[in-house]
Amino acid sequence: MPRLADQALPLQHWTVLSLRPRGQHAGLRAAAARSGARLRAVSPIAIATLDTADARQSLAAALGADIVLFTSPNAVRAAAALAPLHARRGQPWLAVGAGTRRALARCGIAAVAPARMDSEGLLGLPQLADVRGKRIGLVTAPGGRGVLAPTLAARGATVRRADVYMRRSVALSPAQRAALDDAARDPGRVLLALSSGEALDALLAQVPARGLRDIAVVAASARLGDAARAAGFTRIAVATDARPAALLRAAADAFGQPD
Repeated sequence: MPRLADQALPLQHWTVLSLRPRGQHAGLRAAAARSGARLRAVSPIAIATLDTADARQSLAAALGADIVLFTSPNAVRAAAALAPLHARRGQPWLAVGAGTRRALARCGIAAVAPARMDSEGLLGLPQLADVRGKRIGLVTAPGGRGVLAPTLAARGATVRRADVYMRRSVALSPAQRAALDDAARDPGRVLLALSSGEALDALLAQVPARGLRDIAVVAASARLGDAARAAGFTRIAVATDARPAALLRAAADAFGQPD
């Protein structure tokens, strides 16, 4: 029997392109290494906290709601930079996924996250089943998860939205452009990890989709898979959620072939 070290890993010799914001590639880099792939950071967006009077006022209103809901770890970090985070007794705090829940735990908040880590999973939590007449604080970013506020309002809740950070487009560096050129020339074992529609839009504003359409894409949701397909990509796998391990597991199942 061959030694474990001699066995081919699921994504051996693949290159993973990460569109995560600047400074947030570590988790995906580690997961790629465990799968035998190398990671190239291609950040078309950066995260900026909205440190304004309006943001602080809307955050105070959101944190004072009957239920508080965070849509990303970035929302937690930005909110914590603007105000102390403290849950009142009997006040549920909800997180869209495990990463957001861990970010809140680091602030001393015990939050609940759904098993299905997306907007639909969040809306399926029992805490949001009967919200008529309740105030729900939505801590997020402009754009963000567009289905949450309308659905909660349709259920009879008053949504207090706080946009506490923003994603801004940044110019790709010469090294990042070179990495994308390499991917376009030899796309067979190149994987684009897609967990943000805004990041995809920011990338394609600088690099034509036709130059990348032959690379593989692993999307964190069916919605993002549809966005990739609409942009012209054809080799698309959909993961169960946006966690790095889930993304690369879905990619390995769909595209990985041992040598």
